Amino acid sequence: MRLTSKGRYAVRAMLDLTFNSNGNPVRLQEISTRQAISLHYLEQLFRKLRTGKVVKSVRGPGGGYVLSRSMDEISVRDILECVGENINPAKDISGAPSSGVDASAYADGARVSTVEFSLTRNYFRNLGVIMQEYLATTTLGDLFREGKSAASAITAESSSEASSAFSANANNASSDNANANSNISAIRPSIGEVNQ
Repeated sequence: MRLTSKGRYAVRAMLDLTFNSNGNPVRLQEISTRQAISLHYLEQLFRKLRTGKVVKSVRGPGGGYVLSRSMDEISVRDILECVGENINPAKDISGAPSSGVDASAYADGARVSTVEFSLTRNYFRNLGVIMQEYLATTTLGDLFREGKSAASAITAESSSEASSAFSANANNASSDNANANSNISAIRPSIGEVNQ
């Protein structure tokens, strides 16, 4: 299995739609601008996503696309399947000899039937099952919440850094004032000493 840009862009565009929809249609031009994905390419992807019933189009002024179901009901697997990604690494394992090998040398209908072939095929079939389960159990809702959590953590970290920077600047300023005052007293005696 090799996840192509088609699958990656489809998932990214669907996440953008999820983050920016708030129940309102989102125009493909907006997704294209935010995600730096060609509008023409997005149109092709969303045609497939609409056919796969993960998005609905809304026509007219203020139109665009909305999710056709709850974000918790749309898995990453659904999205990848809609755009035609091959998410099964064992799909093409047929046992046919590679190109350049004489197929007539194999008695089993030009198919390889060795122990090694069987072990390899079964291994990749099992990998395919694990991948399918992982993709099927991860929803847009899961990724949306993870994104919100990460954004909150970044915001909190930025606030903490800003607060630390402010505190450090305040400490530096008071330290600078103390240094300035000690320099002043070294240059001239304090007012109280002059009066005595």
